[in-house]
Amino acid sequence: MGGSLAGMLAAHALAGHADRVTVVERDRFPDGAGPRPGVPQGRHPHVLLEGGQKAMESLLPGFLAELRAAGAPHVGLPTGLVLWQNGRWFRRLPATTHIYTGSRAQLEELVRRRVLANPVISTVQGTEVVGLLGDAARVRGVVLRDRSGDARGEQRELEADLVVDASGSGTKAPRWLRSLGAGVPHEETIDTGLAYASRVYRGRDGVLGGDTAGYYVYPSPDQVHAGGALPLEDGSHLVIVSGLRGDEPPTDDDEFVTYTKRLPHPLLHRWLEEAEPLSPAFGYRRTANVRRRYDLSGSSPAGFLATGDALCTFNPIYGQGMAVAAMSAVALRDALADQRRTPTTRRVQRAVLAASRQAWDISAGADRKMPGAVGNAVAGGPADRAADWYLQRVQDCAPGDPVVGRAFRSVLTLSAPVTALFAPPVARAVLFHPPAASPAEPPETPETPGA
Repeated sequence: MGGSLAGMLAAHALAGHADRVTVVERDRFPDGAGPRPGVPQGRHPHVLLEGGQKAMESLLPGFLAELRAAGAPHVGLPTGLVLWQNGRWFRRLPATTHIYTGSRAQLEELVRRRVLANPVISTVQGTEVVGLLGDAARVRGVVLRDRSGDARGEQRELEADLVVDASGSGTKAPRWLRSLGAGVPHEETIDTGLAYASRVYRGRDGVLGGDTAGYYVYPSPDQVHAGGALPLEDGSHLVIVSGLRGDEPPTDDDEFVTYTKRLPHPLLHRWLEEAEPLSPAFGYRRTANVRRRYDLSGSSPAGFLATGDALCTFNPIYGQGMAVAAMSAVALRDALADQRRTPTTRRVQRAVLAASRQAWDISAGADRKMPGAVGNAVAGGPADRAADWYLQRVQDCAPGDPVVGRAFRSVLTLSAPVTALFAPPVARAVLFHPPAASPAEPPETPETPGA
């Protein structure tokens, strides 16, 4: 259910274990790279973190080369971006990780082309799922309704041995499961009320100059406004600004530029005053963290799995969604291929959820500290509170210390486990040394290695 990134990659993972895989998509796929109504956040910035890159390459060998050939910007961190977090600018040291910052539409089109080349996989487009078949013990298919022409309203059934919900954060699966008499998942939520707006611009020479790909300010409890400019495949920049509940960024042209004055430095505002706008501003407000615990006993019947945003939705400001979609597909593939264990629904669902756990800990951990955050998971647990002091020290040290910064980025980009932050060299710097100096102003040029 759902033909977005999570759905396509799940279909690819399943294709090696099924005679037929059908992707049901409520929209019709565009010819080439283009936005879809079913991806309301598609016009906003997306990044593919290193953990997602590794997963994508594992699923679709050669994909990253295709992405680069299509022009997707490959940006080194921290050297390529001017970064601000928790009141400090990051030194622009040699890159220890890279991200892709091209458009969501471009990446989806490349994935879709690769996945649908498999004859095992077919699509039913312009059709929505309106219910599940089966009973409290087992899901046995879906009920479909055509969304086009005179056939709208007519329903038909599609039987399946396994149904995967990749319908996104607006999933209706819990309600449909309840109608079958099945258990429904417990939902954990944290909502800061963050809203953001994005607009495409073209500048004369990047944001700071030819050797700077972009700029980004992360939100924090002391600086709740965030924003930046990230490069797209056509040489333009996608600019984003965000604020919390009651101070949402506007989509009016002039007010959008004025809103950037809320950031801790006028760099972006100055650039926008001279840059050429190429699109209207688009807003987005559904940014709550939501995790549905289908892995718990009694939470779902056999024959049903959830993945992507239908399973775990993150505040998009942290850029984790595409990486987790790919990592979840790898987990699905590996769980089905594991000959040591029978791939029961619950066991496979646990494996898929585990693939999103680190991203949840990062996003939820940051958001529960934001002023005005609400939800049943805001309080966290004793372990969360015990780690807060150490993790705050890590964030204080990361902008200026190369060792701490490398570990910090590896964890945030989902390419290393959280334990990397407790490795002896990192712990020594965090526990026994004051934070190293970092730039007082936005660093205009990268640092020379060895200087």
